[in-house]
Amino acid sequence: MHRYRFLLSRQWVILTLVAIALIPTMIRLGFWQQHRYEERTARNDLVSSALHAKPVPVERLTAPGHTVTRAEKYRTVTATGTFDTARQVVVRRRTNADGEVGFHVLTPFVLDDGKVLLVNRGWIPANGVQTAFPKVPAPPAGRTSVTGRLMADETTAASGIKNVAGLPDRQIMLINSAEEARRLGARVLGGYIQQTAPAAEGGSPEQISDPGSEDAPLNYAYMIQWWLFAAAVPVGWWFLVRREIRDREEAAAERQPEESEPATV
Repeated sequence: MHRYRFLLSRQWVILTLVAIALIPTMIRLGFWQQHRYEERTARNDLVSSALHAKPVPVERLTAPGHTVTRAEKYRTVTATGTFDTARQVVVRRRTNADGEVGFHVLTPFVLDDGKVLLVNRGWIPANGVQTAFPKVPAPPAGRTSVTGRLMADETTAASGIKNVAGLPDRQIMLINSAEEARRLGARVLGGYIQQTAPAAEGGSPEQISDPGSEDAPLNYAYMIQWWLFAAAVPVGWWFLVRREIRDREEAAAERQPEESEPATV
């Protein structure tokens, strides 16, 4: 056992403790990546299912005061009514597919029964001016039908966007049906829709692209990676121990002939 006495040295005790601590840490990180993989896969499946579901009238899925659920989010809905451009607002600091900063156009859509659906008609550029209400392309006039993806109300907790007070007239930070109901003094359906039809034409707001899928396979790869690292730690530790033993034995073998040579007179 004297061959392993060096393991009691300060350097090797620290190295061994670090190795022991790394193994469960890496295993936990692997399980965390597994959780992220399962979470992202479930989200992708849910979004894909919603996007491919048959369109339904919006009032089948939401009503005034309703909170849009995860299963309802991204469902394609239809509605018939009239755009109320006199009371539309723009949503600040929104980007398009190219990362340009501008506004989303939020227009109340009055249904045939008097209820209001919030319609995010798409993105327009800020053109360097954000203190005044921008020029907004007009939607179709008169009674019309729209199609869009149902979205949940935006909150600071979910989006990270602060609901800043004192904004310029007819500008908001978050799309929230409860706040818009108070502003409009109307029965506003819970959530809002991102308009997908009628299709955007020249001069219309740039429609928001479909939600992309999250890279779940990357989390799966990280999961395997962390567990391989965890398995490699004891292997690497044992390799270092064997190398230390070999180096010590070679050093001892080199010293032995020198110690056995007779002294010269």
